[in-house]
Amino acid sequence: MRSLETAVPSTVMVQSVVRDVFAAQPGLTRLGQRLVTAAFDSSGIETRYTAVDELTLEQQAEDPVFFDAAKLEILRPGTKARNEVYADAGAALFVEAARKALDAADGIGPDDVTHVVTVSCTGFFNPGPDYKIVRELGLRPAAQRYHLGFMGCYAAFPALRAAKSFCDADPDAVVLVVSAELCSLHVRSSNDPDTIVGTSLFADGAAAAVISARPDLVPPSRPHLSLDFFETTLTPVGEESMAWNIGDEGFEMVLGNYVPHIIDDHIVGALAPLLERDVSLRGVDYQDIEHWGIHPGGRSILDKVQARLGLGDEQLVPARETLRDYGNMSSATVMFVLKNILDLPEAAANDAGALLDERPAGASRVCAMAFGPGLTVETALFTKVTA
Repeated sequence: MRSLETAVPSTVMVQSVVRDVFAAQPGLTRLGQRLVTAAFDSSGIETRYTAVDELTLEQQAEDPVFFDAAKLEILRPGTKARNEVYADAGAALFVEAARKALDAADGIGPDDVTHVVTVSCTGFFNPGPDYKIVRELGLRPAAQRYHLGFMGCYAAFPALRAAKSFCDADPDAVVLVVSAELCSLHVRSSNDPDTIVGTSLFADGAAAAVISARPDLVPPSRPHLSLDFFETTLTPVGEESMAWNIGDEGFEMVLGNYVPHIIDDHIVGALAPLLERDVSLRGVDYQDIEHWGIHPGGRSILDKVQARLGLGDEQLVPARETLRDYGNMSSATVMFVLKNILDLPEAAANDAGALLDERPAGASRVCAMAFGPGLTVETALFTKVTA
């Protein structure tokens, strides 16, 4: 992974302000009001970003579609109206993240890109984001394009795994992976506990990476990741606990409160096949792996993973900081966490101690994971290499 860059929309949602707006919505029961307050206050989030410019108290739209700021009322647009915003703002976010990643990839230009893999589960349009990226960035028309749609929060890992497969099959491949999610398009007021939890967590953002194994490229000037191993696991329970459905008023998230417990019960088993792939990690304590890129699906999920694996507070900083500053951006979120790990100063990165005596100087291991509908657990092992 020769570069990894992120992008967010310009409208900021302050969690405490959004909480008060949702708690004051007409139609909420007293229990619903209490659930809104509890979900927002326990989320671990301070700020989020949205592509819906109306979702702010700073300005009032003449003909509001999503939010009537004058009445402080969350409106209920149809799925078509929500998706139209996705096609416009989402395309721009895809292109922005892709351009930043390509600009940051040393020695790689638009003509070098052979494959484009896009990821999203929050909207649809065609020609899609893969097409928009090729056109807007001036990539070769012959670049192969793939879109992973509607997979959910774990989808960045199948995209990265596909990129690695392309590079393994073709030494000259240069793969641009771009994930963009506009989760805030689908927020709504409700007394349903699952909907309230989703409303307290989800946000908008994009991330992009350039991946290649071309031997003629100059070494990256910044820290980067080696993509080592990937694994997929389905837990034996939880199919009904996490889902993403299309409704008449946007997409409907099912996020049951039992999800953290399912992850708690099965995370050790999900990690086992991944760690078995690397003989140097067999029998190693989890806390001896320096970096943990955990998808912050919610604060309670991070708490469960940390307690079950016995990880230190410092190892959860990248995930908790991402959740605090950006919320849950579905598939893009774990890329933000990996970006946080890459940006760690070298001294801080090495504080966890040497895991492998035989590894190159300046290299450290990253164990990453994300969770999604199914209940699916995607895991990956990376090596962080300093410049």
